[in-house]
Amino acid sequence: MELKLHVVDVKKPDEMNIVLGTTHFIKSIEDIPEAIANAGGGIRYGVAFCEASGPRLIRREGNDDHLVGLATECVQDVAAGHFFAVFIDGGFPIHFLNNIKAVPEVCTIHCATANPVQVIVGETEQGRGVLGVVDGGTPAGIEEEAHVRSRRELLRKIGYKF
Repeated sequence: MELKLHVVDVKKPDEMNIVLGTTHFIKSIEDIPEAIANAGGGIRYGVAFCEASGPRLIRREGNDDHLVGLATECVQDVAAGHFFAVFIDGGFPIHFLNNIKAVPEVCTIHCATANPVQVIVGETEQGRGVLGVVDGGTPAGIEEEAHVRSRRELLRKIGYKF
């Protein structure tokens, strides 16, 4: 059996947040959007999911056609069974990530990020599967006291710490 590796660059606007994961049932394409909506109003989103059996369609939902299109393009490029993508605007993954994790069909969250992302895909005769992701860049150093102060100030400025 042969294994081919592919690196898929996720195409997204630079500052856009995304969530990538694996789920196991067609019901996910309705449950993931509900999980996002239950986090509160104002979040625009697009969700797409690669069905792994039956008609093997890319299923899509969302409240913003542009974001649905971006999510659809992402899962189409990755083309791995049970892979899903969420593209969001007007919110951050921290607002709804636990809701998505609580969806019974969700197996894995690969990343929740605004960083550049590459998806590592393995392909065999049977199909394709996500092996992992590359989320952002490698470390450029170890934080010093000035970095600690800056981090703490930022978290308080944007309202995530008091």
